[in-house]
Amino acid sequence: MKKKIKVLLCEDDPNLGTLLREYLAAKNFECDLAVDGQEGAKLFKRQPYDFIILDVMMPIKDGFTLAQEIRHEDKHVPILFLTAKSMKEDTLEGFSVGGDDYMTKPFSMEELLARMNAILRRSSALPDMPDQAVEQQIGLYRFDYNKQRLMLDSNEIKLTTKENELLYLLCKNKNGVMERSYALKNIWGDDNYFNGRSMDVYIAKLRKHLQEDSTVEILNIHGKGFKLLVE
Repeated sequence: MKKKIKVLLCEDDPNLGTLLREYLAAKNFECDLAVDGQEGAKLFKRQPYDFIILDVMMPIKDGFTLAQEIRHEDKHVPILFLTAKSMKEDTLEGFSVGGDDYMTKPFSMEELLARMNAILRRSSALPDMPDQAVEQQIGLYRFDYNKQRLMLDSNEIKLTTKENELLYLLCKNKNGVMERSYALKNIWGDDNYFNGRSMDVYIAKLRKHLQEDSTVEILNIHGKGFKLLVE
């Protein structure tokens, strides 16, 4: 019997929250509902989850703050934001704190399920990724894809899943161009505007991780993509 995917749903609208929980249960998910960010944090600390759905505008503790706390504990669990706003700044903030996707209210239950399934597929089986342990040298750094680690001497950086996947594709095209559309379709599943802005956030994070070696640089190639330049 297939194990049920365990979902933490944080939604302060009691009607919508109950409706979503019942719908997900009917689709064979195991779903816990929290009515505010503080309750969501308590549930998350109590047990592991396979998927997190966070309303952005929650009382006591908002969705972005809760997402940051979750990312300190678990860098890999998928996070989907629900927002009543359509402002670009909100969606970009969601990506910057480690979100995987967002949905603007109102939305259909079928669309929510499709987004969840797409994120779960990408997080468990990404194309063009190695099937075995891969460790590569990037200037003075050692990059261990399998363990999601970037190491410089005795210092170790634990990479998030998207940082890991993006760095792997950059390494695969080292000193050549990693096409923007190719990376977006492989890692995010779609090369739309918001996913593109999300990738820019992760490129900035990788640049920060690699800044201790001046011979390593991630270049913007206008109109094409990015290049991992290693002298």
